[in-house]
Amino acid sequence: MHVHLVQFDVAWGDPDANRRKVAALVDRAAPAAGDMIVLPETAFTGFDLDPARTLPDAAAGAAFVGELARRCRCTVVGGIVAPDAHGRPANVALTCGPDGAILARYAKMRPFTLGGEATVHAAGDTIALFPWQGLTVAPFICYDLRFPELFRAAVQRGAEMFVVIASWPARRTHHWRTLLEARAIENQAVVVGVNRCGTDPHATYLGRSIVASPHGHVVADAGEREHVVSARIDPDEIRAWRRDFPALLDIRP
Repeated sequence: MHVHLVQFDVAWGDPDANRRKVAALVDRAAPAAGDMIVLPETAFTGFDLDPARTLPDAAAGAAFVGELARRCRCTVVGGIVAPDAHGRPANVALTCGPDGAILARYAKMRPFTLGGEATVHAAGDTIALFPWQGLTVAPFICYDLRFPELFRAAVQRGAEMFVVIASWPARRTHHWRTLLEARAIENQAVVVGVNRCGTDPHATYLGRSIVASPHGHVVADAGEREHVVSARIDPDEIRAWRRDFPALLDIRP
């Protein structure tokens, strides 16, 4: 079982171009049926805080994630902006299974206040979990990574693997990698972090999408260029480490 990290330069305000690029990158990667494909945060619109530009693409973005999953017979995680239950725009990690059906819809619980996101995107209030190849997976989004209590809550609900999708700027790349490794070590979990590369009107992004093992070892690193990097995921490694070093049993409220 493999996870495929789709790292690319998200074209600002051109969702159709981004979907064509994703489709081409995934086709070249040739994932096997049953694998997981992960796209960055706001993968089709870019990290645009104007809902007048992003919300109109919600349905098309969700449909693409489902169709990509169905066409590849894979589980796909992708970032979109979509209305929440109250009609407010939310930053969403949408997960669809190999049949195209939605497995999880996670709304970012910690919108990026410093960048103005909290005034635009409604904060989610629920941890999401979905099954993949016998593993329990929890998706998170970008700034969520700075809040370890969210990840610990997911572990206490059964998470064995985290998927973090992001538009994490170049000037804080060191934080990105360090925090991904920390979330892996402290939760004895595999962490998949998928960041965009390239530029938009507000920032530069270096990518550095990685997969970290439950020991915090980086087993795949996409570097800074636009491509797909793949890694094998071993559920037995996670469970063996948790059994041999049962630190999670010592969690206290």
